[in-house]
Amino acid sequence: MTETRFQKRSIFLIAYIIFALLPVYWMVNMSFKTNGEIVASFSLFPQHFTWENYHTILTDESWYSGYINSMIYVAINTVISVLVALPAAYAFARYRFLGDKHVFFWLLTNRMTPPAVFLLPFFQLYTTVGLMDTHIAVAMAHLLFNVPLAVWILEGFMSGIPREIDETAYIDGYTFPRFFIRIFIPLIKAGIGVAAFFCFMFSWVELLLARTLTSVNAKPIVATMTRTVSAAGMDWATLAAAGVLTIVPGAIVIWFVRNYIAKGFAMGRV
Repeated sequence: MTETRFQKRSIFLIAYIIFALLPVYWMVNMSFKTNGEIVASFSLFPQHFTWENYHTILTDESWYSGYINSMIYVAINTVISVLVALPAAYAFARYRFLGDKHVFFWLLTNRMTPPAVFLLPFFQLYTTVGLMDTHIAVAMAHLLFNVPLAVWILEGFMSGIPREIDETAYIDGYTFPRFFIRIFIPLIKAGIGVAAFFCFMFSWVELLLARTLTSVNAKPIVATMTRTVSAAGMDWATLAAAGVLTIVPGAIVIWFVRNYIAKGFAMGRV
């Protein structure tokens, strides 16, 4: 009976992996084809293998600049989100004040609100102050969604740290900044890794705000990928190659924080 269950679970797991990886494989497959081959025939492997699509992206400034712009504002947003969320999460985890639960819930409602709701206010504000088409504009806009997420995740990790550690550090003469940096942050480094990962992923894949608040100088890769239609039709091959390269940064981040994510599922609010 146990062996039968194991076999069923194995079959289900294999089927799920195939189902999950099939779109990724197909995108990689298309990235090594020409547009003519993609449109004309159905094949599991490229019949005329080519690197031309990747060469186009890596040599055309309109393409590779999109990756650079995305990495810049995503890095800015991730760093600021975590730095802002750390003291905020500590306050929610350690102190009780008037309206604390309501403020915490309000933060989460910002995360649950569609980005389109804030699109017009951001557009008018940035146009007025001259921040349109800048990296900091997109990074600051994404803070509205990433800071609540980071606070929620970090608060769960911090609540699991005994208060006695704080009290012992104060008795030993630690100031709060020294205690927070030298003792407390190392204890929640898994939570910081998880929060940084989710902030990175949201900012990396978000399209609506990034596309609307930029035009040329800070246009991200997700916006560039939506402009592959020409008089000759959709450039499927180049778009597929761009999609493959877009997955790479996320895969690298997942590789570095994979252990933290697993721990986050076990301990935090992930």
